[in-house]
Amino acid sequence: MPLTRRLTDGSNRGSGMPQSEVRVFCTESKETPFVDWLERLGQRQPKAFAKILQRILQLEEFGYELRRPLADQLRGGIHELRTRSGKVNYRVLYFFCGANIVCLSHGISKEGKVPDAEIVLAMSRKELVESDPEKYTAEWEE
Repeated sequence: MPLTRRLTDGSNRGSGMPQSEVRVFCTESKETPFVDWLERLGQRQPKAFAKILQRILQLEEFGYELRRPLADQLRGGIHELRTRSGKVNYRVLYFFCGANIVCLSHGISKEGKVPDAEIVLAMSRKELVESDPEKYTAEWEE
């Protein structure tokens, strides 16, 4: 399923809520792990795909104010978007980089708590983004 509609269309302007610009982590070779994961998920699990897109829209609208059960803070500045489809829990790990900029690191499906290795991966990506945001982020398109 192609990702074509931009999330930052301003539909929530004037609502009194903070608006966050959503970006995605990208590697030096301009690969976007989150987008790749989400596209694969959309092919296999369209309901989960739709729920995750809904969570991202909520994150864009509410930014730092988004809380449980929709989102939660993990550690080291890493947060998770939370959704469930059927019996599977999906998480999107993200962090803030700047006043109202959110960077989506990657997505996982999980049982129990988020594995430590996934948090460490998101933390290392956060460090890269903080060192050079232009190099390590890309515009998010839905």
